[in-house]
Order: sequence, then structure tokens, then C-alpha cells
Amino acid sequence: MKIAFGSDHAGYTMKEALKKHVEGMGYECVDYGCFSAERANYPEYGEKAARAVASGECDLGILVCGTGCGISLSANRVKGIRCCNCSEPYTAMLSRMHNNANMVAVGSRVIGEGLACLIAESFLKAEFEGGRHAERVAMIEAIDKN
Repeated sequence: MKIAFGSDHAGYTMKEALKKHVEGMGYECVDYGCFSAERANYPEYGEKAARAVASGECDLGILVCGTGCGISLSANRVKGIRCCNCSEPYTAMLSRMHNNANMVAVGSRVIGEGLACLIAESFLKAEFEGGRHAERVAMIEAIDKN
């Protein structure tokens, strides 16, 4: 399974730690930037990673910026993306199980590296339950972004 990664400068260090952790879990990681701690714009890298997930190039995605908010908002502008900004593992798990989220975002200025790794694990190990949740996900997807 391929996991897309994206971050801005504030999330760069945490993204690198998350990639190492996720690779250790046996996943293939594809990094869409940024590639240093120099100033970078989260919309650019959130969109790049989201487009990779939406196109099927990658299966799921993990994003990091200072709060997780800006980069998740950027990713959610891409049709077919359901990105949840999480600060704890329970929401990350349920975002996959109930909302079929295909991306998760975390804030490097909000949580520590250990918690970010737990969030990534919870997100990646969870599976969509379908059933009654599929109808709700279809309703979300039917909302016109125009």
C-alpha cells in the first residue's frame, strides 16, 4: 500500500519522523514535499498529496502543517478527498471506519511525535465498515463544491 505525504515547513520534521514510522510498519511512502524546513506553503503540498490519493497513485495520505488545519482544508478542496484533521487516535480510527477518510492531517505545533505516530497507526490500520456509513459517505461526496 502506498501512502502519500505532504507538509509545509512547520510540519517538515514531523513528516520525516512519520514517514520513517510508517515505512517501519511495512508501507511504501511517497513524499510530495516540502523537502526542507525552509518556508513553504501548505496549500501547494496538501494539494499535491491529495491529487495523488484522488487519482489512485497512492492509497491513503498523511499531511502535516503547524496545526493540521490549513493543509487539511487544502486537501479537501480536491474532489474525492476526505481529509480529517486529528489530534488523537480515536478520531483518526473512526474517520476511516465511519467516514472512509482517505487522508489524515496532524499539527506539529499541537501534538508531539509519539502521538502523531499513534494517530498514523490508528488511521492506517482501520478499515471502512461500509453499511449504513456508506450511505452517509455518498451524501458527503454528492455535496457540490461549487
